[in-house]
Amino acid sequence: MNLHREQKHPEYVEGCFGCKVGTLELNSGDAAKPISEKKWQGELNAYRDARAQGIQPAGTSMAHIQQAHKASEVLNKPYNANNMPKAQDINKKSVEVLKHTGAI
Repeated sequence: MNLHREQKHPEYVEGCFGCKVGTLELNSGDAAKPISEKKWQGELNAYRDARAQGIQPAGTSMAHIQQAHKASEVLNKPYNANNMPKAQDINKKSVEVLKHTGAI
């Protein structure tokens, strides 16, 4: 029994905020699902390789790295997430617009 129910009323009361808070359960979320060392090292190596090529992915996840590589291929130059549109939005048509506006 939680402290609120010990001090105020022993049974659950509908509409009582203290009783409702006492029913909340906390969990560790994603922290309970650790990434394997092999996957971790693979992602870091892929990120390091991308940076060595001048590519700046939006993050260190494999999905971000792969999207940045694809965007670089379409752009014909290294992708930079800091000053370019999202990698998944870059295609041949968007490259033409970016060239026309002078963004790349």
